Amino acid sequence: MNVPTPRSFSYVKRNVPEVTVEQRERALKATHYNEFAFPAGMLTIDMLSDSGTTAMTDVQWSALFLGDESYGRNKGYYVLLDTFRDIFERGGEKNWKKIIDLVRTDCKDIEKLMKEMYLCEYSGGLFNGGDAQLERPNSFIIQQGRAAEAVLMEIVKNILAKRYPGKVFTIPSNGHFDTTEGNIKQMGSIPRNLFHKEILFEVPEGGKYEKNPFKGDMDIKKLEQLITTLGVENVPLIFTTLTNNTVCGQAVSMKSIRETAKICEKYDIPLIFDVARWAENCYFIKMNEEGYENKSIAEIATEMFSYCDGFCMSAKKDGHANMGGMLAFRDKGRFWRKFSEFNEDGSVKTDVGVLLKVKQISCYGNDSYGGMSGRDIMALSAGLYESCNFNYLDERVKQCEYLAQGFYKAGIKGVVLPAGGHGVYINMDTFFDGKRGHETFAGEGFSLELIRRYGIRVSELGDYSMEYDLKTPEQKEEVCNVVRFAINRSMYSKEHLDYVIAAVKALYEDRENIPNMKIIWGHNLPMRHFHAFLEPYPNKPEEKKDEDKK
Repeated sequence: MNVPTPRSFSYVKRNVPEVTVEQRERALKATHYNEFAFPAGMLTIDMLSDSGTTAMTDVQWSALFLGDESYGRNKGYYVLLDTFRDIFERGGEKNWKKIIDLVRTDCKDIEKLMKEMYLCEYSGGLFNGGDAQLERPNSFIIQQGRAAEAVLMEIVKNILAKRYPGKVFTIPSNGHFDTTEGNIKQMGSIPRNLFHKEILFEVPEGGKYEKNPFKGDMDIKKLEQLITTLGVENVPLIFTTLTNNTVCGQAVSMKSIRETAKICEKYDIPLIFDVARWAENCYFIKMNEEGYENKSIAEIATEMFSYCDGFCMSAKKDGHANMGGMLAFRDKGRFWRKFSEFNEDGSVKTDVGVLLKVKQISCYGNDSYGGMSGRDIMALSAGLYESCNFNYLDERVKQCEYLAQGFYKAGIKGVVLPAGGHGVYINMDTFFDGKRGHETFAGEGFSLELIRRYGIRVSELGDYSMEYDLKTPEQKEEVCNVVRFAINRSMYSKEHLDYVIAAVKALYEDRENIPNMKIIWGHNLPMRHFHAFLEPYPNKPEEKKDEDKK
């Protein structure tokens, strides 16, 4: 049969409310045209973010009921850390211990639990265990990714400020997302995004590539040039985002990851991954990079994580869960050596892991739960294994591509191809035929008009959210003026996507009447798009034409 085999089914349903355009207009005015403040209960389809919006599986819901809410060393603590070891360090399913099954089967053999779960010693990797985790803490459960970033950046900031008072540092990446960039700026450093912008908005003939071109890769030449120009002493960390959310959710090749790691080794700079969408990136590597076609998602993940010195993770994406995060660094690795203090005899004076743990405990609670409930920890543990399921990832990525191709075939200009693994992006400069200036924040106007007319909420990730007007000339060149249609995991059907395609087509055909936006409060606030007030004003294309004649 020339039809795909079903891989799942839904048995819980939520009805969508009937809301009028006039009601949405009132709500937009009342919430100061801030898309994050618009009531979700008045939307038809919410594509603002794929973070924490997952429809969890029955396996996860059953695991949730096994949550241990003990304040210290709940069962989920051991299960979650060992789940990460299984997927990120053990080289594939054949080597998994999967101690979550000890909890699922209600194991009561205390000796077995002590041997296989409670008292296991691990060191040398990203997730110390037993005594090593107490002596040299290096993995920290935190409730979401931006909190993990905030903990990391504050401790790094304090260490650098103590060593080099008043000095300003630069932290490059293939693409810092908005919260990462915000945390870096708040620590007084300069974020830079070094990717291949010259190929990002290329449209292949017929709208399809034979193989994914990995447009999210780090621009290695730019990275090395930045290090040599600024001086290695001014670049304390290098980030790599997988997949590259800022750069339209584009995949990052293993080749690029290896080359970035080699640069970090050459200049002795710690490489930190932002791995909110690690599984989707592994899928793209498997499907498009030579030598990985016969490897499992977990096998690819193990190699991928072998190249980093540490990582920040929002587990609300490829943890297939509604809450969760992780911060980890390699035991006695480059990050540990660079940011710990040592006595003259080589003994440790101040362990950076201890500083991170103190911050974790003071802000998010005991390191056994890090701000997460025991039930959320269990649901996340089960969800990480779910994200290794090839059939699930294949269905998800193809859903994104269906939406992108739908836009392309409808004649909508600016759709970024190929689609990323978590959503579809439209280049607003192209969408508006190059007729809207950076100061118009027309991409935000598009987002808000999509809410007003059709009840669809998306995320502007361009001139407004990425603060184009507040950047240096070099940073402005690194901004992608795009809007993102995030697809919630395991939630939407073809019917939903067809509605979105039809709505965007209608809006595209009437694009000259989409209003521009101006900021009336909160212009300079950090991560302003979460809380600034906006106001629409009409686009006047005739004025633009008059200016062009002058």
